Amino acid sequence: MTTHAAILPILIPFAAALLQLFGKSLGISYQRGIGLAAALLAMLAAIWLVQLADQGALLVYSLGNWSAPFGIVLVVDRLAAGMVMTTALLAGASLLYATGGFDNQGAHFHPVFQLQIVGLQGAFLTGDLFNLFVFFEVMLLASYILLAHGGGLARTRTGLTYVILNLAGSALFLIALGTLYGTLGTLNLADVALRLQSLEVNIAQARLAVALLVSVFALKAALLPLSFWLPHAYTAAGAPIAALFVIMTKVGIVAILRVQAIAMASTEATADLLDGWLATLALATILFAALGGLAATRLRSLAAWLVLGSAGTLLLTPVHAQIAVTAAALYYLIQSVFIAASLFLLAEMIAEKRGMVMDHFQAGPTYKATGLALAFLLAAASAAGLPPFSGFLGKLMLLTAFRNDPFAAIIWTILLVSGLLVMMSLVRGGSRMFWSCRNDMSSGTVILTGWRRGTALLLVVSFGLLLVPFARPVSDYAARAAAQLYSPEAYIEAVLGPERTSIKRELRP
Repeated sequence: MTTHAAILPILIPFAAALLQLFGKSLGISYQRGIGLAAALLAMLAAIWLVQLADQGALLVYSLGNWSAPFGIVLVVDRLAAGMVMTTALLAGASLLYATGGFDNQGAHFHPVFQLQIVGLQGAFLTGDLFNLFVFFEVMLLASYILLAHGGGLARTRTGLTYVILNLAGSALFLIALGTLYGTLGTLNLADVALRLQSLEVNIAQARLAVALLVSVFALKAALLPLSFWLPHAYTAAGAPIAALFVIMTKVGIVAILRVQAIAMASTEATADLLDGWLATLALATILFAALGGLAATRLRSLAAWLVLGSAGTLLLTPVHAQIAVTAAALYYLIQSVFIAASLFLLAEMIAEKRGMVMDHFQAGPTYKATGLALAFLLAAASAAGLPPFSGFLGKLMLLTAFRNDPFAAIIWTILLVSGLLVMMSLVRGGSRMFWSCRNDMSSGTVILTGWRRGTALLLVVSFGLLLVPFARPVSDYAARAAAQLYSPEAYIEAVLGPERTSIKRELRP
């Protein structure tokens, strides 16, 4: 059974989607039951995968028993397993929240939601660039439907822009893959790494192909100036969908990180492709997001800007290919996912209690929301980087890792200033939503949020809070994942096998 563990995170949601499609006539309760059961199984499979990956050896799963580089392979290392587990936990909580009534607002929600998970998990696990494109498309096609779920002018308008932009990105992705295959004759990542080291490769074409790939991943990660779509799309999406979408930008970031560590850094031809521009744009993205958050007029919009800011922070990592930096970034990634997701869920629950004022940062009717106020306080404190919360620990780890960088002063200044702006935005928003009341309005009607949505919010907030007492084991795991990532020889040998790897090295000029 261990042999097939790598495919379980993909197989479980795919099987659930098929069962939900074939059993659509059985009603929404059947759909929910299958989805929640699949989410629970996916979490257990992810935990098992983390335990297997942490033993040190890479798990390589060859579909159809076709060996790489000719067959489709899934590769599980500590980084992939950690991202799979983060996705499974977030998806499970988001689905539980959606079963509180959001899933009834349109057709085919549950199978599409499962297919979204298939795309996300496959993108983290695949060891082949073409199949990365396939999983990207599965993820994006599902996200088009989920973004529009529930209807409304804002979602339709935003969805159209989102679709057009991502279709352009998909076309560019195909061009990049075609150029890379025409240059190297392979799209298997391990094989690409070996062939890039050959002196017979057309260096100009190889650099162009890899640069196009990075630009596609930068679009998915919402790097400035390709980030204008994110705040509008995430603000318009329903709360559980926006919460799940938080992990989508991380797919592009992890893709850049993996391609850089395994393929680009292995040869002088592509080792410098990220120098001089990625760090600059990442820092600009952080500042842009902080200013956008300061100008936000509602909580869900502010949460979207926080997602963009975390993406910019994480995009500093590929340029600084060091174990300490990457380990700190991985811890920061996990906490930022759960904190941003909790703010999206909170925004909708607060909006329902405030009536027409919704989650806007303005005075509204009085209402009883002690639990929501506490959840907001905890999430906001972590998002602002206040001690002793996980946001503070993640930011502290990053600042410590960058202390010896030649541009440490600039990085520290921007990270600290952006943190201050985020804190100001959250304090302003929280005080107006919970403390500012209009005297001309009677007490707002208290709307029961339902146990499903309340439990989902509790789970997501708890995931972020648990990163504090478990900071040591999580950061140690992140350090081991970073060390494994920057050992590309082990990755290449595990995927291609020692014999094929040694033969190619002997044939290399």
